[in-house]
Amino acid sequence: MPSYFCADPKTLMRVFLVLLPFLSATVLSEAQRFLPDDPVWIDLDSLPIPKPKSRKGSQISDFMRNSMRPGPGSSDMTPAENINTLGEVPDSSWFTNRMSRGTMSVPELVRGPNQTDGPGTSHPWTVISAKSDGITPGFTIRDRTGEMYFVKFDPLGHAQLATSTEVICTKFFHAFGYHVPENHIARIMLRDLEIGPKTRITDEKGLKRKMSSEDLEAIFLKIPHLADGTVQALASRRLPGEPLGPFQYRGTRSDDANDIFPHEQRRELRGLRLFAAWLNHDDAPSINTLDMFLRQGETGYVKHHLIDFGSCLGSGTIKIQSRRAGNEYLAEWGPILKSAFSLGIWDRSWRKVFYPDYPSIGRFEAEYFEPVCWRPEYPNPAFQRMQPEDAFWAVRIMMRFNDEAIRAIVKTGQLEDPSAENYLVETLSKRRDKIVQHYLTQTDPLDRFQVSVASSESRLEFVDLSSELGMPPAVRYDYAWFRFNNQNGPMNSVIDQRSVKTASIPMPQDDSRYLAVQIESLREVSRRKSEKVQVFIRNQTQPVVVGIDRRSVSSSPGMAR
Repeated sequence: MPSYFCADPKTLMRVFLVLLPFLSATVLSEAQRFLPDDPVWIDLDSLPIPKPKSRKGSQISDFMRNSMRPGPGSSDMTPAENINTLGEVPDSSWFTNRMSRGTMSVPELVRGPNQTDGPGTSHPWTVISAKSDGITPGFTIRDRTGEMYFVKFDPLGHAQLATSTEVICTKFFHAFGYHVPENHIARIMLRDLEIGPKTRITDEKGLKRKMSSEDLEAIFLKIPHLADGTVQALASRRLPGEPLGPFQYRGTRSDDANDIFPHEQRRELRGLRLFAAWLNHDDAPSINTLDMFLRQGETGYVKHHLIDFGSCLGSGTIKIQSRRAGNEYLAEWGPILKSAFSLGIWDRSWRKVFYPDYPSIGRFEAEYFEPVCWRPEYPNPAFQRMQPEDAFWAVRIMMRFNDEAIRAIVKTGQLEDPSAENYLVETLSKRRDKIVQHYLTQTDPLDRFQVSVASSESRLEFVDLSSELGMPPAVRYDYAWFRFNNQNGPMNSVIDQRSVKTASIPMPQDDSRYLAVQIESLREVSRRKSEKVQVFIRNQTQPVVVGIDRRSVSSSPGMAR
């Protein structure tokens, strides 16, 4: 049953009234491929709904559900559903175009999602809840402005490992376009904290009791101290709204009438695989997501977030990353059986990888890393369905992060060891290059199509992204123009196949309302043509590109090493 039928009658009426103009237009132009407002850049998925039920996440059940279920078959490898006619992801409660439609400035990248400067230490933080159990204890505080922050620390022996990693990766994922929390680094001492009068602590036996100063002192004994005697803390500002629990990477949320696209069919969740591979965010299951209900009176809407980036890069949050991280699922039968049948003679090659000794970095490298072989901790339904077109979308975003941008974001981690900082920047740059060079070849890398109108003629201009990597562009671009009937779809030839050697194609003198051009690139390396790219143009006084279709060279995201 469609999720809209789970809403109450009042909500259904609101949804109907809002959608009425669009429904009418659809009825009147049922067969139209392009509507007057295409391409759409905003997904109106914030219509008012009743508050959905809150649900708890379970990593065990998520692991079992996704590890034991067979991988997607050929019938599941379908195109993403939530894209506009250009193949782009509109702004929504899931995603906001940032580095995807332009290039953020260095100050914007450094600022990231932060709307505040974090909890300053000019006044003591008030601890309002805490836990002393676990390897890395933490607590919740209020600052002098009344803002609530969740505070986490690094594991002993690895100062700055998890806290710096989380801040750095939060800035990256924000720039990619995802909704993330504000995460701040703070240097504090025991005297910067005070215990609230009603604060209780959960001790190592799981019992709750009133918190004492001795409890704070015990927590600080489990935290690595920096040379100046301070402790580096991560202060994560509470997200606005009411928490509803995690989202799943499959299906939709039945009690959210705005959630109409199956999550495994969302391009931003499929393309997330490449961003996760770049930053080695192997701990990217459902449990590290969070839906928040943003209330507007009696109703509101759900906003979807990625959270918890402590297990990225070379950090495993409570320790350095394991050698397995990013190389193999927690339960992957192929390697398990190979090892068993060879009586342990066969060994995994990733066990022998060299990592330099940087306590604040952990295990993170680029030499052994192969993008196509990267793995999260266990199968992710959206990652498994990533198509070359989804990868191309993610790679175009990744290409906008030059070395200067990477260094600026890494500096927000405030790493005290300059050599560790340099190593991290260099490793991120190398991993970026490997991902881009591999996945850019899976589709024809033509991009940024636009019509240039001159007094004598109009031309369709584009960019061959291979040239931006220092690779030779195509030897030539073969093209053919067609009249496109937007009402019923047939295309009639206007100009038969011709060729150009530059990324600029002359447009025909034709008064058809829509034109389409099919472009095929001949590459020097392969000496074969790529799959066709179709570009659709609304041919008005000022012609404009309204649609792009890419045909995949390969439908497989990659095979295991």
